[in-house]
Amino acid sequence: MTVIRHAESRRTETPNAVMTTLASPTQGGSGQAVWRVDMRPGQAGPLHAIDTEQVWTVLDGGATVELDGEKLTIGPGDTLVIPADVPRRLTSDPAAGLAAIVVALAGMRAYVIDDTRVSADCAIPDGDKVLPAWVL
Repeated sequence: MTVIRHAESRRTETPNAVMTTLASPTQGGSGQAVWRVDMRPGQAGPLHAIDTEQVWTVLDGGATVELDGEKLTIGPGDTLVIPADVPRRLTSDPAAGLAAIVVALAGMRAYVIDDTRVSADCAIPDGDKVLPAWVL
């Protein structure tokens, strides 16, 4: 059994959110990555995809999620299962922001879909797959 203490959490900041790693291969040897996402009100990420399924549970606030061309709204207590390789963009609630817990396979790779905001919002070159720091 592994206990990962709060003081051992790792924070990664991007232009769109703060990810706090709660469990990962380098923190407890987990095959799953578990992290918290905190987004300020009205923040939006780039259009991107992940090469494995993700499960998001909203703790506070909410978001509009563009998922494979459809828009849906999620709020506190809602859980969203996002299939692998589906284009998505999350925009946090304009008043409350977003706090969520996310779980995915630890080796997941993210990649940006052709998007005019890539150079301003994201360090991932269009189409290149990267291992996000918060899942290491």
